[in-house]
Amino acid sequence: MPDTLVDVAAVAEHLEDSDWVIVDCRHRLTDHDFGEAAYHEAHVWGAVFAHAERVLSSEPVTDRGRHPLPDPDTLRARFGALGIDAGTQVVAYDDAGGAIAGRLWWMLRYMGHARAAVLDGGWPAWLVAGGATRGGEETRPARTFRGEPRREWVVTIDEVESARRLVDSREPPRYRGETEPIDRVAGHIPGACNHHFARNLGADGRFLDPAALRERLEGTLGGVPAEETVFYCGSGVSACHNLLALAHAGLPPAKLYVGSWSEWSSDPERPVATGEE
Repeated sequence: MPDTLVDVAAVAEHLEDSDWVIVDCRHRLTDHDFGEAAYHEAHVWGAVFAHAERVLSSEPVTDRGRHPLPDPDTLRARFGALGIDAGTQVVAYDDAGGAIAGRLWWMLRYMGHARAAVLDGGWPAWLVAGGATRGGEETRPARTFRGEPRREWVVTIDEVESARRLVDSREPPRYRGETEPIDRVAGHIPGACNHHFARNLGADGRFLDPAALRERLEGTLGGVPAEETVFYCGSGVSACHNLLALAHAGLPPAKLYVGSWSEWSSDPERPVATGEE
């Protein structure tokens, strides 16, 4: 039962397995039509598509960031529509090293579904391996998803500053406030250190082995238990990559501030820091 990462060979063996659901999560923050168009052109054989805006996000509930977390009833309905129930093995993939697929992985885990994994190396690895593909749109028979949320895994904007350790998952220049291509203000939440999610990957676009990940992540945690650490990013998406890395490294789950910088920076009353911390 893969519960963090799964390789191309294992997925290829289960393409016709009705209890395996493969989900294409490709997306571009600057082009919301990209992922769906790419999926229709070609995708992993049998995969369904989950749009980052329409499926992995919702109207604001717990947060007012760019990609708000859907409420539990909405998540149950959307996961069920993808063909997921308690007996389903889910495999999520993208073409961004898992930066988007990690969000679906985390959402499933948040709702109590442990049988979820990210395809290591994603779409590029599938193509290199000669994996079966096809175009168009595919669907799976709907199932009933009954998961319950782990609410302790989520913090809101008013709880962020009480975290013993706060980790920003964005690129170092964005963290330092040298550039900000999307949000209103450049910089980071005061007190946050930086662990860009790409540090979890090797040159081949696959995750580092668990021992190497653990060493890097423990350096970021700075002696603070993972359970007392909060991760954020631009909008609660790529921070899930770090949460996936924690799990693959054998470390306990940390918390997610879903609203992330997009919510924090939209409030002119919230303090902003720049540079390294």
